[in-house]
Amino acid sequence: MSRRRFLKSSALIGAAAVAGRFVPAAGAVLQAPPAPGRKRPIRILMGGYGPPSTGFSLALKKIGDRLAAGFGDGVEVKYVYNILDLGYRGEDILWLVEQGVLTLGYQSSSYLTDRVLDLGAADLPFLFSDARQAQVAMDGRLGQVLTARIEAEMNYRILGYFENGFRHVSNRLRPIRTPADIKGMTIRVLPSKVQARTFELLGANPKVMDLSEAIDAVKAGTLDAQENPFANTVTYGVHKYHHFHSATNHFYLSRPIFVHRPTFDAWPRALREELRQAVHDAIGF
Repeated sequence: MSRRRFLKSSALIGAAAVAGRFVPAAGAVLQAPPAPGRKRPIRILMGGYGPPSTGFSLALKKIGDRLAAGFGDGVEVKYVYNILDLGYRGEDILWLVEQGVLTLGYQSSSYLTDRVLDLGAADLPFLFSDARQAQVAMDGRLGQVLTARIEAEMNYRILGYFENGFRHVSNRLRPIRTPADIKGMTIRVLPSKVQARTFELLGANPKVMDLSEAIDAVKAGTLDAQENPFANTVTYGVHKYHHFHSATNHFYLSRPIFVHRPTFDAWPRALREELRQAVHDAIGF
């Protein structure tokens, strides 16, 4: 781990503890140092990049509550729901989990395409006709292949995929009714060559930006357009600055749920199986 990342990860733990951002699961009790001979609980730190009220954060809480109910004092579950609040970028959750600072996290699959090139196939435009078709693919062979590719290249176990859903364009300039209407717009895209090329072919000026940068640019009026599921557009307050919203359904994305592989593999089998089942149930939550 680089010195910068060491300092940042230390800041995450310290700042979150002081600010109360490590929220224990319902029913879990913060543990005093164990008495001599008493086994320490297994510490599980889950993280995300959205407010506690989002569906993704609520799903993490549901997972943690199930583990706490099933294993009692044997586990200690805490949360950092939104790493952006602590000065991190959305993409930082990848290394925070891969290096074991966080135990579990999630991120849109496009963020992994520089490490796992095959994931770019999931970024192709208009790949699915509706959400049901996409869900069947991600629950079936496509999801299995993507999981194998990710686990071969990164220090994760993939436990499942949150549905991020179809993405739509919002902008500050004009309505988009035909592809020509987007020509010349500077639009924020995820770090995906497939996504960037898609908007280049439409005549737009794609700009890869982390979520935190994109939000600041939207507020400053220096970014013409962005694309996200409608729920994300509202969650991050983009709708307050962009008055034109187009139901384009151009990409469908999932968010892999990943856990630090060495930590997960060292757990008792019962805990590993319970976490997998808890994630499976939370995805449909």
